[in-house]
Amino acid sequence: MAPKQLPVRPTTDMAKESLFNIAQNFLDWHDTRALDLFSGTGNISFEMASRGCHQILAVDMHPGCVKFIKATAENLAFDGIQVIREDALKFVKSNWQGFDFIFADPPYDYGHYEDLVDAVLNGSNLNENGLFILEHSREVSFDEHPHCFDQRKYGNVNFSIFSAAPVSDEEL
Repeated sequence: MAPKQLPVRPTTDMAKESLFNIAQNFLDWHDTRALDLFSGTGNISFEMASRGCHQILAVDMHPGCVKFIKATAENLAFDGIQVIREDALKFVKSNWQGFDFIFADPPYDYGHYEDLVDAVLNGSNLNENGLFILEHSREVSFDEHPHCFDQRKYGNVNFSIFSAAPVSDEEL
């Protein structure tokens, strides 16, 4: 269980199960290089590791979250989880590594959603056949974004699902 003083809003169990049901249609976890942005408690990273993902980078800027993820990964013997303390947007703007799966769960009042999506999709972050899933509040919509091919709602949890390449109307 995560310490109460961490500034997190973990993805609900129902939404997390749905997220992984969606992702498994596109990914083989054993061959996936994953990035967990705004990782908070590491909930999503730990779920990926439990499904066989051996290359996970968790990024969070809160020192307590980073410490918690590192300690929990060590206790669970999840050697494939690497944790760095950095601002997620700053990280994706300077990153040169490619990932097959990127999950981002910024605070719902995050003021830089568009910048984050653009940085993930326009840099070298997402591999050619990669999948990017962004969790956000219902007030945010990416219906018109050329890379967004699906949106799902689970109570107050909303996921926008993006591909590396723009999606045409014929592909939907």
